[in-house]
Amino acid sequence: MTPVRTADLYFDPSCPYTWLTSRWLLDVAAHRDVEIRWRILSLSVLNEHLDEDPEGDTEGYLWYPVRLAAAVEAGHGQAALGRFYTALGERIHREDGWSDDTFPAALEDAGLPRDLANAAGDAAWEPAVRASTAEGVALVGKDVGSPIIATTTDTGDPVAFFGPVVSAIPRGEAALRLWDGVRLAASVATFNELKVHPRGKPDPS
Repeated sequence: MTPVRTADLYFDPSCPYTWLTSRWLLDVAAHRDVEIRWRILSLSVLNEHLDEDPEGDTEGYLWYPVRLAAAVEAGHGQAALGRFYTALGERIHREDGWSDDTFPAALEDAGLPRDLANAAGDAAWEPAVRASTAEGVALVGKDVGSPIIATTTDTGDPVAFFGPVVSAIPRGEAALRLWDGVRLAASVATFNELKVHPRGKPDPS
């Protein structure tokens, strides 16, 4: 029997490209013995040392979803965090975008209490967000973004990488080829980076 491989996905819920990567990884998990573990990564934390925020978030709104994600994980566990991310992503990346009811509605969709949405405005959750972000960055080094994936090679050695960044969701055989390819490339000790010209805006369909 092939042992179950874990894949830690460090994600910022607000990032549309990360949403596509997460749906790709779910497709991989449906065809391979891969267990996804959901981890929080904050673009606000990653960018706070920069003179200009590349996300254009001058008001700090990107803190809201990661604070809420931290509260969900702390109070309801890993599986609930995955459900919440899916429910939130469906609303903000595939449907109507943000509204005053986005967080309560996504929580309800995920089978969680609507009033947990109050955690989005509670800075007390920021240490947990920072700790999880630091954990992800420590795996791959600085100057990265969302997402980060940590898993193992076929020989069981740990491997982690930023990305892959995709503009549409690879599915089926394409999803598995990408999974095998990025794991193989990241496992080469002298491999640093591979990048192509952007091939389109995020397409969540």
